[in-house]
Amino acid sequence: MSHKILVLNGPNLNMLGQREPDIYGHTTLEDIRRAVDARATHLKLTVDFRQTNDEGELVTSIQSARGGADGLIINAAAYTHTSVAILDALLACGVPVVEVHLSNIYRREEFRHHSYVSRAATGIICGFGAHGYELALDAIARLLHNKK
Repeated sequence: MSHKILVLNGPNLNMLGQREPDIYGHTTLEDIRRAVDARATHLKLTVDFRQTNDEGELVTSIQSARGGADGLIINAAAYTHTSVAILDALLACGVPVVEVHLSNIYRREEFRHHSYVSRAATGIICGFGAHGYELALDAIARLLHNKK
């Protein structure tokens, strides 16, 4: 049986590869999606990979995880630092959550050091660039395996 993992990406991540490459690198979100798909296949996971710039759409997607996914990986981007609505949805979703950030948010501006998402996350991966998504898949796979 394949576990379904929802991978959610927040605002401006559709601009990866173009936006601030000195911070985020030259990898595009499509490159990340392909790497996630390959790693998921290796781990025998099914992935639903989404991106939106809309906070409400992220909340709706998180809510869909309840009963519709076995785990959730989220890079809420700027909403990480501002959204109580996303926190509340994550707390209610009922599945393991791994928070991902391309950059190390603790080496950046002070306002980025606070994450609402972290309160609901089982774990956090930050600072490893695009590879963080694959690390998050490994973590989710292990969490689900240990849950059996």
